[in-house]
Amino acid sequence: MTASPNTSAPEIFEHLFVLELANNHQGRLERGLRIVRDFSRIVRFNNVKAAIKLQLRDVDAFIHRDFRARTDIRYIKRTLDTRLAKDEYASLTTAIRRGGCIPMATPFDEVSVDLCVELGVDIIKIASSDINDWILIEKIATTRKPVVVSTGGSSLKDVDDLVKFFNRRGIPLAINHCVSLYPSEDHEIELNQIDFLRRRYPLNVIGLSTHEHGDWQTSIAIAYAKGARTFERHIDIAADDIPVAAYCSLPQQIDQWFKAYRRVVEMCGAPGTQKRIPLNRESQYLDALVRGVYARRDLRRGHALCDDDIYLAIPLQKGQISCRELMRGELLLHDVAADGPIMIDMIDSPYAEIEQLKALIYQRGL
Repeated sequence: MTASPNTSAPEIFEHLFVLELANNHQGRLERGLRIVRDFSRIVRFNNVKAAIKLQLRDVDAFIHRDFRARTDIRYIKRTLDTRLAKDEYASLTTAIRRGGCIPMATPFDEVSVDLCVELGVDIIKIASSDINDWILIEKIATTRKPVVVSTGGSSLKDVDDLVKFFNRRGIPLAINHCVSLYPSEDHEIELNQIDFLRRRYPLNVIGLSTHEHGDWQTSIAIAYAKGARTFERHIDIAADDIPVAAYCSLPQQIDQWFKAYRRVVEMCGAPGTQKRIPLNRESQYLDALVRGVYARRDLRRGHALCDDDIYLAIPLQKGQISCRELMRGELLLHDVAADGPIMIDMIDSPYAEIEQLKALIYQRGL
């Protein structure tokens, strides 16, 4: 297997462009290979260091079996429609390497972390929605691969805990400022957060993951001037009569993005002196991506939950605990049937004693 260029850590993050392929292959290998080919040419022409990033899901486990027919739920339909086989992902990673780019992936579950290792990707991404999914994070850490995380929608404690976790283990971690709105308007991207992240995490490379749709030059120039050293955008091609999402960049726009790398123009948001407060609609968007806790088998009242008793899957239902609240060792106050959701009122947990938090849990989800 041919080694990818410039993949020593933590230097791998310096001056790194991440091109997020996501699911724009539409579940079709040939379309994915064309996207890789078209953008690899732009990367080589501009002589930059770039990674092309895939999204990986163990679809049969990621979506609860009782909801796989719910094509009215956007994330479920999208996941089912765009699934690829393991050998197809292998073909894409091979094409990425041959194109002179670094293979990178976002795994959304533990089985997909193993696939990252099997495919030999050089960098793993933790999605904004998984920044406090500690079952997934602990699995990612076992690979010892460099990790990039986006901060969209997170709390300051979320980021502090994650940075401490990886830094204590000596695993290279880059932290991307990100606003999880697709697309983002210029006034929403708050580039001064880069200043805040650099001051708070001086040992980590800070970057920008952005989704604004009207300009491919200004934000990257400001971000670089503020000290960001890794940059991410979603990519797509205009082909097959498939509409291009507003937050995705076409090859010619990524060419502009590369060429604007060192330009500095003012386009800043709130002062970079404190962690921003996520917008309500951003939090609602991310809540829809969080995995809920389900019983692996029939569980009886009084049983203390352990890892073997539960599994995580989407969708998260109203009142159900998620990977965010799962602490392990909770005592069940009610019987739970196999494959049933574990609700906040079913467990003896500190979370269940806080009425305001319980109300939030019952407001979110399906």
